[in-house]
Amino acid sequence: QVQLVESGGGLVQAGGSLRLSCAASGRTFSNYIMGWFRQAPGSEREFVASITWSIGRTYYADSVKGRFTISRDNAKNTVYLQMNSLKPEDTAVYYCAAREYVATRYDYWGQGTQVTVSS
Repeated sequence: QVQLVESGGGLVQAGGSLRLSCAASGRTFSNYIMGWFRQAPGSEREFVASITWSIGRTYYADSVKGRFTISRDNAKNTVYLQMNSLKPEDTAVYYCAAREYVATRYDYWGQGTQVTVSS
């Protein structure tokens, strides 16, 4: 049973930083892609960033490029999202997700963690 548990959300002022963590368990994730998504009130969930667990290839949404960094720690089975230069429009619930490399959709999701950026 795959489990993804996010942590690290909170309230921060514009221009500040937060680091989100996603602890993954239940299987070996070497053949997985891990992603971060977010959903603001009244909006659809949107892609933020992803990383291929085995080789560390990363992708970012244009809205966060240069400000957010996704990384993983193999020893801790944890994926991180370092968020710098935060803006009020980054306010959302952030979700960690996982999918097998050959899958076309993310099958596993965490419960989400709230990030609020005040102006």
